[in-house]
Amino acid sequence: MYENLLYELSDSICRITLNRPQVYNALSPGLIRDITAAIEAAGVDEQVRVVVITGAGDKAFSSGADLKEGVTQAASSGGQLALGDSLRSTYHPMIRAIRNLPKPVIARVNGVAAGAGCSLALACDVIICADDAYFSQIFVNIGLMPDAGSTFFLPRLIGPQRAFELCSTGRRVYGPEAARLGLVGRSVPAAGLDAAVDEIVAYYAVAPTLAIGAMKKVLNQSLYSDLDHQLDQEADSQDQLGRSADAMEGISAFLMKRKANFSGK
Repeated sequence: MYENLLYELSDSICRITLNRPQVYNALSPGLIRDITAAIEAAGVDEQVRVVVITGAGDKAFSSGADLKEGVTQAASSGGQLALGDSLRSTYHPMIRAIRNLPKPVIARVNGVAAGAGCSLALACDVIICADDAYFSQIFVNIGLMPDAGSTFFLPRLIGPQRAFELCSTGRRVYGPEAARLGLVGRSVPAAGLDAAVDEIVAYYAVAPTLAIGAMKKVLNQSLYSDLDHQLDQEADSQDQLGRSADAMEGISAFLMKRKANFSGK
């Protein structure tokens, strides 16, 4: 179904694995389109309650844009890179798909996450990485600026001054420092990465999916909104959730002092 990634569904968990290990899972236009399509497929599949994105192999989550493919395209178009058009037609739909997905998206960062590969990780709702994995806004090393959403997510995660430093130097930020900065939710030894991811995924697989989707949407809006708008969004979303099966189950379980059995509906 997909040429550049692996798509697996098991027990309400969708696992999307970037599958170009020979080039450190570099983001070619084909891979980007596959990621977008896979996220959209997970969105309409009622079985899916949580999505995990990771990279094949043990060296890279994603090394960023596939520069070799980009140079080849530039040569065929007179030596110039139409980067704005490329971003609008490939990266932007991918990032929007992740942020608009009404389900949690977990980034399992198993190795280097550089350039647009770092942007891809930052677009996810939760990032768990290995201690020896690293993040790098490497764009500056080739005379470019961060894109694919990094200039939006990074200052909101770690503040504008730290964001500027990382963007303007492109230095590597390994897992433990990334956790200290708030760039990731958790950094663990490589041997414990799967266990850490499985723990958080197991929670979301049985959590109230509709409520989590609603809070993700409203939290997205809070990044560029005001208090009055947020209060209205909370009221509208809460009104819809109050009619859901999960809300009825959660309230009943609370009153009966038992564990809730959420269906995600």
